[in-house]
Amino acid sequence: QVQLVESGGGLVQAGGSLRLSCAASAHTFSTYVMGWFRQAPGKEREFVAAASWSGGGTYYADFVEGRFTISRDSAKNTVYLQMNSLKLEDTAVYYCAAEGPYGLGTMNEREYDYWGQGTQVTVSS
Repeated sequence: QVQLVESGGGLVQAGGSLRLSCAASAHTFSTYVMGWFRQAPGKEREFVAAASWSGGGTYYADFVEGRFTISRDSAKNTVYLQMNSLKLEDTAVYYCAAEGPYGLGTMNEREYDYWGQGTQVTVSS
């Protein structure tokens, strides 16, 4: 069982930045694909970004357009989502998720095995 705890959400003006963090309980953190998803009011949850396990690649949704960066720190069992140039439409609850161990890496939320409780990001004008 892997427990995921997100933090770092909040209220920010359009054009601003936030860094989300997700702390994982897994001792084998480095073997999990770590992903970020988001769900805006009235919309389905959607993929944002993912980082493959142990030296693998990173993947982003098209709407990120170079504004977000996912990274992981295996020493701290933590994955981050640095979000810059935030837009009003980035307002959503952001969820951290883990696939694995030794997941294939996917944008499909149904492939992820563990989820955090979510953290609210609100972008204001």
